[in-house]
Amino acid sequence: MGGGAALRITWVTVIERLSHLFLRTLRDDPADAEVISHKLLVRAGYVRRVAPGVYSWLPLGLRTLRRIEDIVREEMNAIGGQEILLPALLPREPYEKSNRWTEYGPSLFRVKDRKGADMLLGPTHEELFTLTVQGEYSSYKDLPATLYQIQTKYRDEERPRAGILRGREFVMKDSYSFDVDDAGLDRSYEAHRGAYQRIFDRLGVDYVIVKATSGAMGGSASEEFLAVAPAGEDTFVRSTGGDYAANVEAVTTPAPEALDYAATPEAVVHDTPDATTIDALVEWANAADLGRTVTGADTLKCVMVKVTEPGKEPELVGIGVPGDREVDMKRLEASFEPATVELLDEEDFKNNPFLVKGYIGPRGLERNEVRFLVDPRIVMGTAWISGADEPNRHVVDLVCGRDFTPSGTIEAAEVREGDPAPDGSGTLTLQRGIEIGHIFQLGRKYTDAFGFDVLGEDGKPARVTMGSYGIGVSRLMAVLAEQRADGKGLSWPAAAAPFDVHVVIANKDEEAARGAEELAEAFDEAGLQVLFDDRKASPGVKFKDSELVGMPWVVVVGRGWSEGTVELRERATGEVTQVPVDGAADAIIATLRG
Repeated sequence: MGGGAALRITWVTVIERLSHLFLRTLRDDPADAEVISHKLLVRAGYVRRVAPGVYSWLPLGLRTLRRIEDIVREEMNAIGGQEILLPALLPREPYEKSNRWTEYGPSLFRVKDRKGADMLLGPTHEELFTLTVQGEYSSYKDLPATLYQIQTKYRDEERPRAGILRGREFVMKDSYSFDVDDAGLDRSYEAHRGAYQRIFDRLGVDYVIVKATSGAMGGSASEEFLAVAPAGEDTFVRSTGGDYAANVEAVTTPAPEALDYAATPEAVVHDTPDATTIDALVEWANAADLGRTVTGADTLKCVMVKVTEPGKEPELVGIGVPGDREVDMKRLEASFEPATVELLDEEDFKNNPFLVKGYIGPRGLERNEVRFLVDPRIVMGTAWISGADEPNRHVVDLVCGRDFTPSGTIEAAEVREGDPAPDGSGTLTLQRGIEIGHIFQLGRKYTDAFGFDVLGEDGKPARVTMGSYGIGVSRLMAVLAEQRADGKGLSWPAAAAPFDVHVVIANKDEEAARGAEELAEAFDEAGLQVLFDDRKASPGVKFKDSELVGMPWVVVVGRGWSEGTVELRERATGEVTQVPVDGAADAIIATLRG
């Protein structure tokens, strides 16, 4: 450098002082909060509500979000993923071509530009990723390829609730694999599955991998990663005698063997006054002395719905389930996706007078050419008590395969604790969970839609096959709050905490204050992220805030300073260790890194 000037490097501190941090903690829960994570993330100053399902990320929240993103990014890069970023504002045409402009239904945010062109806010990006790779790659030599992004997504939830657990704007990691054959897709799928396990393990999430349905995404193989939590909206099952686990929508019902009905009496219509419910029907049957004890499981419940395929008129469909079970609308909707399903209203019954409420039976549906789909338990030869399609009348000994023929089977009946596991490995237990990841083998749904071929090794066109893999990044933050919080506040794992250590000055002693400053600087020099509570607030306020914001380690410099000790508190366990002032920094750093 000219004139013999020396190069001077200035070290910049990254200690975050609470006296300057953009943070206000709240003592009261927000009025609209229903779950722990929503209450605490607002009270601790991590997020603030802007509109239903839309939240601002404040400094502590954004730091936590970025820590989670970094772990996701590291594991995605480790399996060969390459990060890109696509726009959130998207044209209609690609989604029209894949049919998802209509398949997504009302949950899609649709907008128009100033020229009247239709656009949307991206819920997922299968179409754009497919077009992006198609525009760049044309040979089998270019594949396999895995691209991913961490980006804000938009879905117009009908009832946004639970804070950032279920919002209309959320941060998601979505990745897509492109392979030339199914064997390659299997490898890409397993690579993502392993990466997801490492991500959730590093974050310390209590999760389970379950079989799932693909929904509007399409495709074949599909698994969900569910965080175990009472606040979860998803119900999943586990087998008592094996490894079977599935989202309740994906549970399959083992069908019994068909029965020989040669000895079953002919179907007989009976007067059943006011028996419009299953309980009333069972009561009538047992009073009628039919020669056996009747339960709800011996009756056939017919539930009428309207099914609307994208771009088509609604279709009347009957759903048959054993009378002791309710129809699970989530399972029913999953069975019909991407079509929408609604229960009939009064106007529908008025327009279809052959439907006699409380007395609908399969024969009336058959006569009127209405599709009738039944639970897998309703097999050939089984006899039922069902509606006779006339007011106050039911049919006894109505035999499947003799007196009526279903149009097919459907998984729609509720799944119960104690039901047999589909793989025969015991019975099912029901638990609640929060979806944090979902992986799909999409196959060729989207490459077919866009005609994406590459030149194969044999010199012929080869249709590319895809996988799609999502992680709810912002939702993961709420999940960690749900699973780890206690009555005092948040409790972050070290991997996701906005700061590694929280230093609190707990008295007005100037010497102790200087000691706290020195400790904070030593932690900072060691590469730790430090939150330093240097406020003039009372020790009680500082302690409560430290418990509320939830850093994994809290160092308290207070009354013990004059006696030669500082306190090291582990937030997760509540354990307190007295550390000698002499050598405290090194001892605490060793503990935090141990």
